[in-house]
Amino acid sequence: MSLIRPFRGWRPLPERAADVIAPPYDVLSSREARLAVAGRPFSFLHVSKAEIDLPADTDPADEAVFVRARENWQRLCREVMKRDATPCYYVYELIMGSHRQRGLVAAASVAAYESGRIRRHEFTRPDKERDRIRHIEALNAQTGPVFLTFRADPVISGLMDAATGQAPAIDASLEGVRHRLWPVSDAEAIEALTTAFEGLARVYIADGHHRSAAAALVAAARKGAGAHNRFLAVFFPDNEMQILNYDRVVADLNGRSKEDFVAALAARFVVTREAGVVEPRGRGEWGMYLAGSWYRMAYRLPLPEDPVARLDVSLLQDEVLGPLLGITDPRRDQRIDFVGGIRGPAALAARADAVGGVAFHLYPTALADLMAVADQGEVMPPKSTWFEPKLADGLVSYGLDD
Repeated sequence: MSLIRPFRGWRPLPERAADVIAPPYDVLSSREARLAVAGRPFSFLHVSKAEIDLPADTDPADEAVFVRARENWQRLCREVMKRDATPCYYVYELIMGSHRQRGLVAAASVAAYESGRIRRHEFTRPDKERDRIRHIEALNAQTGPVFLTFRADPVISGLMDAATGQAPAIDASLEGVRHRLWPVSDAEAIEALTTAFEGLARVYIADGHHRSAAAALVAAARKGAGAHNRFLAVFFPDNEMQILNYDRVVADLNGRSKEDFVAALAARFVVTREAGVVEPRGRGEWGMYLAGSWYRMAYRLPLPEDPVARLDVSLLQDEVLGPLLGITDPRRDQRIDFVGGIRGPAALAARADAVGGVAFHLYPTALADLMAVADQGEVMPPKSTWFEPKLADGLVSYGLDD
């Protein structure tokens, strides 16, 4: 089975795209989503987070949520979306400020995911897998794309150049990001892209581990041939990706005074108080915000050779969060919060002030490190990477009735 296949995508009518596309379902709380859809009856959040159309105390896992998601999906398909008549690939470009990245939307092979050709780097949680499975089954479609990356290839780049030589079919903005889409329906162009991607030995999940795991479980349950043996994905070359830092806030100092905590850090770090915000300059160096002041922390020892242990998020966990602050299970400990780098250091400091704790402003994980961890078959700590810009839900969806 080839790595990718074209499909007949559902996409918004060009003039309604700005009304439809929405942030990914997992970056907004239910409360935030309710606010975001004010005056936007066709926002895709009505499909991806359908609890917003039910009473405020509705459990997002309630069966009524998935029934409403199916109803809302069918309404959008009837009123503001269309399905391509023939199978297509889609070149998808995102522009955020001076940053621009361009990838290919395709139906990716579940078999390639299961064999490890599509590489993972995170554990998944059964409850989140079940949520995605129920959403897929309710709609008989996949609407949240898995965000994949691959080592840049000049042939693929050239083919995408050729596909974007005319005006895009969709050009819409969402929260400061411009989303542009070009369907690729020409048979020769499709064949060339399929062949070029078949030459990639490995591709990597950047974001979407639960979506891909859920798709694989749906395929296993349905068995036999069919569209369910693939999942909605967007492939971006690694040299166009942008990873931001993923910062941490801890609610307290685990019973230590500020002075004792800083003294304990000094055993492994050079700790220097600075006048303003501290921006990390490289691996093993972070900013720390504590009690109204910023400090620069620089790791004293050589970085470990192990691809997981050498990550900044691992060093923080192994040298500070666990032994000093008592955060032994960051996936479940209620004392720790994670703040995406897009929020900025001011928001990070404000979060620390609000809880009376400490914040760590980290150096971003490198994409090469993500690939190295995945190539070793290892997993990264939770919340290791924050990718920007975010993909838009509702731009292209994959029906499983093909």
